[in-house]
Amino acid sequence: MTTEPLHAATTRSMASLSVPRHRASPGGHNRITTQALTSTAQAAAAEVLGVQPAQVRASFTDDRGLLALLLALPLPVPPLARVLDDPGVVESFGGPLWARVEAARTPILERVESLTGARLSRVDIRVIGSTVAKGARVL
Repeated sequence: MTTEPLHAATTRSMASLSVPRHRASPGGHNRITTQALTSTAQAAAAEVLGVQPAQVRASFTDDRGLLALLLALPLPVPPLARVLDDPGVVESFGGPLWARVEAARTPILERVESLTGARLSRVDIRVIGSTVAKGARVL
C-alpha cells in the first residue's frame, strides 16, 4: 500500500487525462459586410495616399472570383507658386500624381488583404481632383 497523500494521486491521475488543447471550431458563418470592406479600403487608401478617409470613394466588383477594388479620390499637391520657386518640392510630395498612384497600388492591396482576409485581384485608382497642401507627403 502506498503512503502517498490522496490529493497528490488525484492530481497525477488528472494530469494524465487526454484533454485537447485546441477545440474544434464551432459551426456557424463569418461574414464581412460590403460596408466593412469599403470602410477598410477607404482607411487603407487614405493612410497610404495622405488624404482623409471621407475623401475616398471605394467600391468592389467581381473579377473572376476575386475582388477588384476601385478607388476614387483627390490627391494633395503643393501650391503651384511653391513649385515654380522650387520644382524639387514635387518629389517631397512623393513625385508626380501618376507615380504616386502607381506606387500606392501594392501597399493598398496588401493592407486591405491583410486586414480583411479578402483576396483582391487588383486596385484601380482614379484621381478625381487635387487639394493644395503645404507640407510634404511621401509614401
